[in-house]
Amino acid sequence: MDGESLADRFEADRKRLQGVAYRLLGSASEADDAVQEAWLRLSRSDASEVENLSGWLTTVVARVSLDMLRSRQSRREEPLAPDGEFIPDSADPEREAVLAESVGVAMLAVLERLAPAERVAFVLHDVFGVSFEEIAGIVGRSPVATRQLASRGRRRVQGASEDGRAADVARQRDIVEAFFRASRAGDLQALLAVLDPDVVLRPDAEALRMGTRNGWITSDLHGAEAVSSRFSGQAEAAQVALIDGVPGAVWVAGGRPVVVFGFTIRNGRVVDIELVADPARLARLRIETLA
Repeated sequence: MDGESLADRFEADRKRLQGVAYRLLGSASEADDAVQEAWLRLSRSDASEVENLSGWLTTVVARVSLDMLRSRQSRREEPLAPDGEFIPDSADPEREAVLAESVGVAMLAVLERLAPAERVAFVLHDVFGVSFEEIAGIVGRSPVATRQLASRGRRRVQGASEDGRAADVARQRDIVEAFFRASRAGDLQALLAVLDPDVVLRPDAEALRMGTRNGWITSDLHGAEAVSSRFSGQAEAAQVALIDGVPGAVWVAGGRPVVVFGFTIRNGRVVDIELVADPARLARLRIETLA
């Protein structure tokens, strides 16, 4: 294989290799260093003896990244803040932010909590599908021990994800409860504080029929002023509930749900409220009222 075709083969793998290195290291500049080191080693090797070039390059990048992780650990360096806040690479913060968004800042924060060998085993196996036999040679463990490393990493990642999910639900519940407190108290300013300026109130056909009959709502409402005015002094019978696991509310009459209030929340504010009254739709929802 001549030098030009070897370079072409490497370039074809570069993006994937950068993805491997970035997930392992959480730093764009260090990922570039690991990929560049793989190229240097390839250029000094007899590539004709390599049967699976992509696999060989992955192994080299993983070994270089593992050495970097261990060196970082010995120096007690933290590329992410302790609370998981993303800190851009000073060399190219825009590129670092794009990479972090593609991987997930929350995932990077969780991966930082794994031991180097756990991180390598989990990322290579669960994300990139590398066999435990191949990973064993990289981390210097038996295939059985490598499987255990990946399993421990997986449990820690899943546990952190569940903790994050619980925290999200708690924050959303706080906002929903604040919305109904303000509604019942007729506090327009408090309502406006939890509503996005472009919030939309959307009744389904049955909710619209009910609302038209009593004059409460006759169409979709747009904007925080319109929605807050409609709810001010209202919703006394609504109970905060989990609707398919998401905080919302339900109006129950005669022991059955009559209207469900579905909330969409972004950046700490309500951007959409859907009123669901269609019996068939209500029957499909999992509704759990909260104290």
